[in-house]
Amino acid sequence: METLSERAKNIKLVIFDVDGVLTAGILSYGNDGIEVKNFHVHDGQGIKLLKQSGVEVGIITTCKSGIIKKRMQDLGINHLYQDQVDKLPAYEELKQKLNLSDEQIAYVGDDLPDLPMLKRVGLAITVSNAPKIIQQHTHWITKAKGGKGAAREVCDFIMQAQGTYQTILDSYLQR
Repeated sequence: METLSERAKNIKLVIFDVDGVLTAGILSYGNDGIEVKNFHVHDGQGIKLLKQSGVEVGIITTCKSGIIKKRMQDLGINHLYQDQVDKLPAYEELKQKLNLSDEQIAYVGDDLPDLPMLKRVGLAITVSNAPKIIQQHTHWITKAKGGKGAAREVCDFIMQAQGTYQTILDSYLQR
């Protein structure tokens, strides 16, 4: 049986859900109906570093929001699929576009719409506050909660498994 590190070594693409993974899963609306989402800066930095290390990053979410589009632009994420009630077609499209196998993909999700991808990918990950049914179908559960550094934990782990973390760290230590 493969260890988590062995699975992570093969990853060429990490796909994240948004609500409950990159955010705490709390939907906030002002009196004017304007939606507010909070993203953790450490998660964003981790995603940037993961991309810098050569791993592609994608987003597949059931939500459709200008806020998500703006945040992903800020992070340089080109593979954004919003309004995906059934996420499998977007997953298959992205997999084909990048010419990858399921084993080369990690997926980070937290609820039932994520389950079909979690069952297919080479490295299935969920956050510590995900429902038990989701936790039962993953290879790894982060220590951090969704929106509270879980994405950074995932990014750091994959970079460490692939041997790219220290090089990136050294680039900051030598400045």
